[in-house]
Amino acid sequence: MRRLGHHRQPGKQGGGGKGLLAKLSIAVFVLLICTLSLLFSVSFTPITNGSTATTKISVEELWKSANSGGWRPSSAPRSEWPSPPKETNGYLRVRCNGGLNQQRSAICNAVLAARIMNATLVLPELDANSFWHDDSGFHGLYDVEHFIQSLRFDVQIVERIPEIHKNGKTKKIKAFQLRPPRDAPISWYTTDALKKMKEHGAIYLTPFSHRLAEEIDNPEYQRLRCRVNYHALKFKPHIMKLSESIVDKLRSQGHFMAIHLRFEMDMLSFAGCFDIFTPAEQKILKKYRKENFADKTLIYKERRAIGKCPLTPEEVGLILRAMEFDNSTRIYLAAGELFGGERFMKPFRALFPRLENHSTVDASEELATNSRGLIGSAVDYMVCLLADIFMPTYDGPSNFANNLLGHRLYYGFRTNIRPDRKGLAPVFIARENGRTAGFEEAVRHVMLKTNFGGPHKRISPESFYTNSWPECFCQMETQIPAHKCPENVMQNLHSQLESENMGLERYNRSDSRVSSAER
Repeated sequence: MRRLGHHRQPGKQGGGGKGLLAKLSIAVFVLLICTLSLLFSVSFTPITNGSTATTKISVEELWKSANSGGWRPSSAPRSEWPSPPKETNGYLRVRCNGGLNQQRSAICNAVLAARIMNATLVLPELDANSFWHDDSGFHGLYDVEHFIQSLRFDVQIVERIPEIHKNGKTKKIKAFQLRPPRDAPISWYTTDALKKMKEHGAIYLTPFSHRLAEEIDNPEYQRLRCRVNYHALKFKPHIMKLSESIVDKLRSQGHFMAIHLRFEMDMLSFAGCFDIFTPAEQKILKKYRKENFADKTLIYKERRAIGKCPLTPEEVGLILRAMEFDNSTRIYLAAGELFGGERFMKPFRALFPRLENHSTVDASEELATNSRGLIGSAVDYMVCLLADIFMPTYDGPSNFANNLLGHRLYYGFRTNIRPDRKGLAPVFIARENGRTAGFEEAVRHVMLKTNFGGPHKRISPESFYTNSWPECFCQMETQIPAHKCPENVMQNLHSQLESENMGLERYNRSDSRVSSAER
């Protein structure tokens, strides 16, 4: 999960005046939310004088890609970008921890770190224990040859640190282990890390999740991240074949939507949203939270009111129904084990009965045995990427949703439905309190203010991996040089590499002649 430490922790309530003040503050806050809920129930009452409704969402338009505004994906270099030299400063090993998509962004950062330090990257290690308990590794998930070949103009990559043979003896290089700071600046890599690399010949950075700052004031570095994420990281052929088979079966009956239904124990525990569950379920969630997350005082009504709780399956269905999707809509669910089970799925299924997942569409043995592992997650990722519409239900700290939103943007501005949980909270609270008049109109009013997948400015806390515009996009016709699409990219890079190799060969021949003369 992404940036778990960045969520605000409510202050602890003390005794005396401070305690009274804290209690009064909570009471005022709750009163304010109730007032807003009442206002929403009144403000969005449908027009009944015969005129048309004030908000309208075209479902037919949503099934198409969003308006590109003349932008197209491009992560190729647009300024001088020297090929990696044959001789580097040493070897860089990294251990990528977390789930599939946390590891994916870590791989992108590892390639960039190697470029920054002029290091040879050792094929990244994928942690088998921290999340999925899956030992597929890099070789089991990604096309290694494609990865190395795709990045040949950017970094030197080897599958393992080679042994050194000298004077008839074989010597192994032992990498010096370092723990990088979270969101480390480039300067850390060019000083602390590089110093140790030159001393030992190799360094081992572990753990390597969120260990390089996302916002870097160098567009070429950001474009390198995009080249890794959207071009070099290609799943193995059998995973691609499985994914494409599922997509073909889903699309054989028309459009389909993919929903990342993040209503799972880990996310609910993290969010601190317990009150809708039974006492026994709350006990399980609180135990998981105590064992895995920092101790915080979390008040459900406050969390819900500011959109910090994952949407329930029923709320997801109500949003889609308000947006005028009908019950014939085919929906692919990318989700782990839903907490609370059928009790929460029943209302959703009543609204949208055509629900599928990778197990119901493809009953192959490989998916059956890996449905909860990295391969199952990889298949879900590809199906969501290729879906006509993608809807994340909790994209805040979810690496899966965030990376997919960014990939779909790069893949051609494919439509995304991103519920504004904070904006929708008073609408749902009003409905729960019995004020249902104007509910669907209110939902549409909130959703019309969201972005459906077109180019838009990245504003914190939105991640670069969620939105790489404008660095990784260009325009064919523009008066702004920085936005203009580059021409003859591969030809220029090939020519540059050949020129550098010829220069290196001439240098080596010259150096050899000098050495012979000295002897």
